[in-house]
Amino acid sequence: MSIVDGRGYRGAVSLPSGAIVALWAGASLAAWSGTPWPVLGIVVCGLVAVICFAAALVRRLRQGARVALIVLAFGGFGAAWTAGHAVSVLRAQWPVAREAQEVEVQGQVVSLPVMDARRTRFLLRVDDAPGSPTVLRGQLLQLAWYDDFDARAPGPRIALQAGEHWRLWVRLRAPRGLRNPGGTDVERHAAASGVVAMGHVRQPEAAMRLGHARGLVAWRDGMSRRIATAVQGPGARFVQALALGDTRALAPADWQMLRATGLTHLVAISGFHVGIVALAAAWMLRGAWWVWPALARRWPATPAMGCAALCAAAAYAAVAGGSLPTLRTVLMIAAVCVARMARRRVTALRALGLAMMGVLLVDPLSLLLPGFWLSFGGVACLSALMPSGERRVPVVVTFLRAQWVATLCLLPVSVAWFAQASWVGPLVNLLAIPWWSLVVVPLALLGLALEAAWPGAGSWAWRLAETCFTASWRLFSWAGSSPYAQAGWPDAGRWAVALALLGATWWLLPRGMPGKALATLLWLALAWPDTRRPREGEVELAVLDVGQGLAVLVRTRHHALLYDAGPRVDDGFDAGERVVLPALRALGVGRLDALVVSHGDSDHAGGVAAVMADKPVAQVRAPPAMPGVEAASPCRRGHQWRWDGVAFRFLHPPDGFPYLGNESSCVLRIEAGHRAALLTGDIGKVIEQRLLRLAPADLRAEVVIVPHHGSAGSSSARFIAATHAHLAVFSAGHDNRFGHPRPGVRRAWARAGAETLETARAGAVRVWLGRDGLAVREQRRGQPRWWDAEERLRAAAILSASKQAADRAGGSERVGTGQGGRLAHGAPAAAGGAGAGNRARTPVDAAPQ
Repeated sequence: MSIVDGRGYRGAVSLPSGAIVALWAGASLAAWSGTPWPVLGIVVCGLVAVICFAAALVRRLRQGARVALIVLAFGGFGAAWTAGHAVSVLRAQWPVAREAQEVEVQGQVVSLPVMDARRTRFLLRVDDAPGSPTVLRGQLLQLAWYDDFDARAPGPRIALQAGEHWRLWVRLRAPRGLRNPGGTDVERHAAASGVVAMGHVRQPEAAMRLGHARGLVAWRDGMSRRIATAVQGPGARFVQALALGDTRALAPADWQMLRATGLTHLVAISGFHVGIVALAAAWMLRGAWWVWPALARRWPATPAMGCAALCAAAAYAAVAGGSLPTLRTVLMIAAVCVARMARRRVTALRALGLAMMGVLLVDPLSLLLPGFWLSFGGVACLSALMPSGERRVPVVVTFLRAQWVATLCLLPVSVAWFAQASWVGPLVNLLAIPWWSLVVVPLALLGLALEAAWPGAGSWAWRLAETCFTASWRLFSWAGSSPYAQAGWPDAGRWAVALALLGATWWLLPRGMPGKALATLLWLALAWPDTRRPREGEVELAVLDVGQGLAVLVRTRHHALLYDAGPRVDDGFDAGERVVLPALRALGVGRLDALVVSHGDSDHAGGVAAVMADKPVAQVRAPPAMPGVEAASPCRRGHQWRWDGVAFRFLHPPDGFPYLGNESSCVLRIEAGHRAALLTGDIGKVIEQRLLRLAPADLRAEVVIVPHHGSAGSSSARFIAATHAHLAVFSAGHDNRFGHPRPGVRRAWARAGAETLETARAGAVRVWLGRDGLAVREQRRGQPRWWDAEERLRAAAILSASKQAADRAGGSERVGTGQGGRLAHGAPAAAGGAGAGNRARTPVDAAPQ
């Protein structure tokens, strides 16, 4: 299956390229499937692949049929291989039945520990030896070690170092995270990274160090500390990141500036850096062969240079933490070296394909990470779309062309993964790529080499690298500080991204290709996506999954209101930054016409500062005399306004009411036509009774955000009955220490005829109120994924043959299908436009009673 060209090189026909594409397509199909594949389906798919490959070996078969069979074989193998890995990952995860247990484990710290204000986060590889639970041996755990609540100084966690062996008592649970529009999928990242359980350290006094730090991760940690000691300037943390891939010292403000300037890929150690190291090693060996020509008699220069480049690239990739871009570059260099030694012609695109095949064979679930798509996609675009065959093209012109190709092709991919784009990024990268890659990084690596050979010898190189970096960082920070440096991007869907990528490819085709002007039309769906705004007189409520807290986005046709902004805690989690802002970007909300802070508790007001720092807010309303929110107007009973045919009115607190924390919560009633929603904050039974005395008719609402997360101190029987709610939404964290929502409270709402949903189980809950009735969409069911933790919990409940457990996991108290269905007591619903999990303007069967 090869041909010989006129120059004597043996080259492969197009069959390997087609097979690699088929392998990638099959693996992608399985990796992004909505549900886990059954074992029988995996076996059948694998058998079909084997049969197709065996049939392709028949000698008398036509070439076209042979190619088709091998392509089918590779595609089937890729699907079966990836689906099998997915099933093995799910089976390796910590059993649901043991989530409340504390177990003793011993293992090695295999990551660089991240020291936060009150906790330390790290990865632990459990020893494959007696002393740990059998299901955990050899597995990877993601752990956090917290200080005591009353601690005034860091506890024993401060002694934890990379590479050490420890015996710990831990409480584990299967990987679980928040699910929101535009949010980070923790469960997907855990599945792709091989993390089988998350948890925290218990009984810190029983923790015991079993062995001193050793291994490559310990060496990286030690070198990082040496850099911090030797370099006192403000850029020391960036030298650590560029030399070792150690980004622990980078603050959220640093990451925000890197995103604004489009430089995140450089700090994360790109494949370009690995290529520079490999090229330098190859030319150094070439110089040695030039100085001592006799060496060439024993080992020809070309294979020697290839081996030197491969060894240097592999060593640097290991030192940098083995990220996907570095692994891709190492495999590409290996493919080129092997091809040259075998005297075969290999192009950059073919080497990239072989590298991708190697990555998919070793780790097929890397398809779930953005690094795979950005790394391989960027190099593929450069290899396929850069002009070739031209001679004497200046290096500057080639660099500018490469920058233009990479920017245009990776823009849709970046928008799909991160929902934002940097406008100054292309210009900043023109300076940053050559300066950082050719000056700062070589100096940082020179310091590593000198320090490894002789302690203290690398300090001068690190300090010089910091000086060179800081000089450029001032300029880049100035560019990134502009309010126009970056823009959030609404979620446009996969088809919009694919069309934009096709349009970019069409633009970059050689001159003379017809229809380039029409290719602009392929960008329209991405540039102006449908944000599914409600119609005139309708309203949408998005109850975000912020954990133990509350954040509700209310949208009308042309206005947006945010009711609370979720929690913020001292260990670094800020729901405003990590949940609310990404959701606003994904839903196309560029500004807030109003921000209502129900009261001052941190689980409601914690994220306000991050939201106000990023989005323009026309007005802020909060209870009178509430501390912590500046320039806030009071929310007073009777205050009302109207947006786009939708009425808003505060029911509490009244004039003269003192600030009493939860009991002072702003209660907001929203009316769309003849339907209403009630947002209650954290009011208790005392305020509920007060509202019942003042105006019980104002409490009637189809949708109620249940008071105080479903605590036992709220949701009195009379209040529940007065609402006549069709849907009751509980915003609470999974397995929270308060026990919210209380089972009795949830049953009380259900007995009153309300369907109940919990953000901890449904993810973000989106509700539409309008002329067509009431519709609801759950984030987890609207976008099903095989790694979804709640679906795993539900499956475990079903397999336990306990109907009660299945109901508790969400089996019988859900709203219809959970995908744009109607409520049992409502008119046929209309979902807010076509989309995943929605049924566009069509009635669905009522939920069973």
